[in-house]
Amino acid sequence: MMSEQKNLPIPLKYRPLKFSELIGQNLMSQTIQKAIETDRIANAYLLTGVRGVGKTTTARIIAKSLNCLNIDSNGEKEPCGICENCIAITESRSVDVYEMDAASRTGIADIRELIEGVQYSPVSSKYKVYIVDEVHMLSTAAFNGLLKTLEEPPPHVKFIFATTEVRKIPTTILSRCQRYDLKRVEPEDLVSFLKKICDMEGVQFDQGSLKIIARAADGSVRDGLSILDQSITFSDKELTESKVKEMIGLNDPTEIIDFIKLLTSGETVKCIEMINSFYDNGADPSVIVRDLISSIHDISMVKINADQGVKNSLTEAEYKEVNEIADNVDLPTLSMFWQMLNKGLGEVSDSFSPISALEMLIIRIIYLNDIPKPDQLIGNLNNLVENQANNVESIKVKEVKEMDPKLKEIVDFFPGTKVENLEE
Repeated sequence: MMSEQKNLPIPLKYRPLKFSELIGQNLMSQTIQKAIETDRIANAYLLTGVRGVGKTTTARIIAKSLNCLNIDSNGEKEPCGICENCIAITESRSVDVYEMDAASRTGIADIRELIEGVQYSPVSSKYKVYIVDEVHMLSTAAFNGLLKTLEEPPPHVKFIFATTEVRKIPTTILSRCQRYDLKRVEPEDLVSFLKKICDMEGVQFDQGSLKIIARAADGSVRDGLSILDQSITFSDKELTESKVKEMIGLNDPTEIIDFIKLLTSGETVKCIEMINSFYDNGADPSVIVRDLISSIHDISMVKINADQGVKNSLTEAEYKEVNEIADNVDLPTLSMFWQMLNKGLGEVSDSFSPISALEMLIIRIIYLNDIPKPDQLIGNLNNLVENQANNVESIKVKEVKEMDPKLKEIVDFFPGTKVENLEE
């Protein structure tokens, strides 16, 4: 059962204490549980993933599963949460579970201290477990000092590493660990989880407000719970779409869609005015560009009927707006917008005046959108050639002399229609 202590922030109060309480990590949970059940436990586990998906929480659950006094009784496969070992690990006071933050302890001296403790047997548990958070922050010397112990640790020692930057870890370390990639939590899973918490907290909510929180969390359960906690305080336990948007400070997707409509219509002045309105209300120009990129992607997915993920992340009103604009804009235009915005994001971020760079980016996009598309140019040229071919016999020398040079080239293209062959 999740922690139910009062007066705790929601992210701590509802932190998972068992594998079954983890959100969106079923495959990883089943694999590790089966390994513990069949006594095929690795020397070291490496947990990777973006922030807030449960890496450190999972490491503690693994430590509890290895040392729980009741996990094998009555076919129990989850840590009981009530034995002395489980309680001590939950409260971070177990002498047999050592947690180290590699971000603040990066040197060889810190690893040497860890290695020296490996030789001693656990005090009251089956295994001595070392949890190293943000392991990618260790220095090269620290990694090298860990290699031999990591490959052949004493039977009573297990290592669990957690990181958000797996590419920064040497391959010599990776090859000695069982790696598990924790997935981003899907919006619908996070919305369901937030509903349960709102029910337990006695919070009134509408579906749209939870979707907005889940979207802002971007796959992170911890971020979602932090935003929910803040939203509950701000709205006095009555969550609505408008209150959550106001509290988070996100650009309203419907406003972004309205802006895209102006963009496709070539309303340069109105677009600039709307951009400055966003800016005056505290929006970062780079964030505006990212929101535009995200909305263009959503519209494109709706355009090609691959919109299930869009439906899950947007409220009904937002999806209606997206669907409306998808009906009125062609795919080449959306593709051009997306490409220009992605290229312009770096310009806006690096500029000494981001808002000026954003204004120039919008002007450039509208200008390019007004230029005829390649297929239109080809069609116009074909029509011109066809019309001149049909009417070439009626062209008089006087008309030819007044003809545009480019048009003369088209006339001369057809055999027997050279300017000099035309009669008065």
